[in-house]
This record gives sequence, structure tokens and C-alpha cells, in this order.
Amino acid sequence: MTEPAKNRDRRAGRRDFMKTGGVAAAALLGQAALPAGAGARPALPDSAHAAATMPTRNLGRTGHRVGVFSLGGQSALERPDNETVAVPLLERALDLGVNYLDTASIYGGPGRWSERYIGQVMRRRRGQVFLASKTKERTRDASLRMLEESLRLLNTDHLDLWQLHDMGTPADTDEVFAKGGAMEALREARDQKMVRFLGLTGHHRPDPLAAAIRRFPFDAILLALNAADPHHHSFLDTLLPLAVEKQMGIIGMKITGRGRLLSTWTPPSLDRQRNSWEGVVLAPRPGTLEMREALYFTLTHPVSTVIIGCDSVAQLEENVQLAREFTPLSPAQMAALVERAAPVSKQASFYKFFERA
Repeated sequence: MTEPAKNRDRRAGRRDFMKTGGVAAAALLGQAALPAGAGARPALPDSAHAAATMPTRNLGRTGHRVGVFSLGGQSALERPDNETVAVPLLERALDLGVNYLDTASIYGGPGRWSERYIGQVMRRRRGQVFLASKTKERTRDASLRMLEESLRLLNTDHLDLWQLHDMGTPADTDEVFAKGGAMEALREARDQKMVRFLGLTGHHRPDPLAAAIRRFPFDAILLALNAADPHHHSFLDTLLPLAVEKQMGIIGMKITGRGRLLSTWTPPSLDRQRNSWEGVVLAPRPGTLEMREALYFTLTHPVSTVIIGCDSVAQLEENVQLAREFTPLSPAQMAALVERAAPVSKQASFYKFFERA
């Protein structure tokens, strides 16, 4: 299929921008330097379909009403050569009213499968979703190159949200805010209308994330939040209240701790766990909560939405149905879930125990 001339002009303009550095880059920030056609972005996705299928909430200051269940870009969407599962799953999610899609430049490894699958659907349905991706790079130039490839793979001329990926240590914060750091890329991409809003993500420790959002008015934060959280390096104690105070869009992740919080989870063999990236904390037993309890625990907090990766359409449909039926839990119910999560809290919080520089 021939690419429309307007999109070709935009992409050519972005490539010129990516190659520009120093004083010339600063000059590009003026309105006159915007790539052809980049001055007018489409409106935010209409949330009426989402509101008809599940509760919706404000995504912070963005003006977008987001369904309380959103689709994460991992699980089926990050597996190589999984198009026959991933693309129908994405199509069904949008049919069910899901209006926020999360992905990242590293999901699916060097092949960036997650962005590829989503891009196939975005050719036809870009206007139906708030689209978020991330950069794991810490420098301006590498992040801009990463963004250009994300836009190409996703078949779009802009992201609704571009995020700093996995901000877990003070060194991460220092590096992205340094001269030539990734924050320069985020600001420039927003000014050039290649991205609409800016955010950051993390699941290792809360303090570096809190430090970053005190330094810059990010629009959104993606943070780990489940019933195991209060037991280890809690994100609930100070980071969540700070994000609420800053009126950020708050997206919850790690709702089930990669399944390790769920009573239905079957632990792989310990040898297999040791050979996986999750093997930093071995999980010898199933969890203690049901999916409904895990999901409702997070949604009872002041989050805008939660992202959950799905392995199948059936799993997706189950999660959307749970979102439709959501009612907040009482303080007593919340406390009981935290207590029940205690015996498996470390295995369900394994991502907090990686050794980070």
C-alpha cells in the first residue's frame, strides 16, 4: 500500500529533526520549524464506547476519559510470530470498549513485536485509542531514534503518551535530567507534536519516581500497585499520594505480580524459574487471591486505569467483564486482602528485588 504523501512529509520532517543537535535543535522548537502537517493533531479518542461498556475515569489532566481496564502490551502481544493470536486479541479489545493501549520499545525483544502487532491494528483504528509507548534509553539522541522507530512500527504520526521506561534508581533520574539526557527528547518531541503527553514508569522503588515528578510536571505515571505492595518498598505510602496531588493520570500495573498473587497460578519448576528474568525471587507456591480480588484492590485506589496483559481473547473478555462489574471495596475488605497476600508478598513483588546500580 502506498503511504499517503502527507504522512511521508511528516516522516521526512521528523527524520531531519532527529539528525539535528545542539543550537540547531533549539531553533527547531519554534512553530515555523514544525514538520509539514504536524501542527494539527487529531482530537483525543472519543470515550463514549468505553463508557458504554465499563466505568471510566479521568486520565489526570489529559482530558481523556479512560476505561478502568486497559490492555497491556506484553503477554500474547510480545511473543514472536504470534500475529494470529495478538491481532484478533487487539481487535476484540477495541470492540469491547478498551480505549487505552500500552506498549514499549523493548516489548518483544529486538523484533519489537508488541509495537508491530499494535501497528497492524492502528492502520485501521488509530482514532479509537489513547496510545502509549516508552523509551528505555536515557539520552536525548537514542530516545529520539527510539521514538522514530516506534512511530513507524505503530503506523501513526504521534503518540498520545510517551514515557520514560523503568525509572528505578536515583542514577536513572540523574541521567535523564542531565544535559543531553532523555528529558530533552521528551520535551522536544512534545513541542514538535510527535507526542501529546509525557510520563514515566517504574516498579523497582518509589523514591526515584517521586524525585522525578517533583522535578518536572509529568502528565502521567505508570506504577506497580497490588495487594502485596504494603509489605515491601510500598508505592502506596508516598508515591501514590504525590501523584494524586500533582493531578497526574495514574495507571496501575503488576496487578497480579505476573500471576504470582493468584490462587489459580501454577508455579513453573524452580529450575525454569531460575533461568528466567523473574527468577530473582523464586515462587514455590500458588498465590492467595482471586483475579476479581486482585483487580478490585487496585481499582479501589485513586488510579485512572489498570493495564493487564492477556494471553487469549477469553482472558481479555473475563477481565473486561470484571471491570464492568467493579464496585469499590470497603476498608475492611482492603485490609483483609493485604493480610491474605502476606505469605506470597515477596514472590508477587519480585520486580522490587532486582539488583539495580
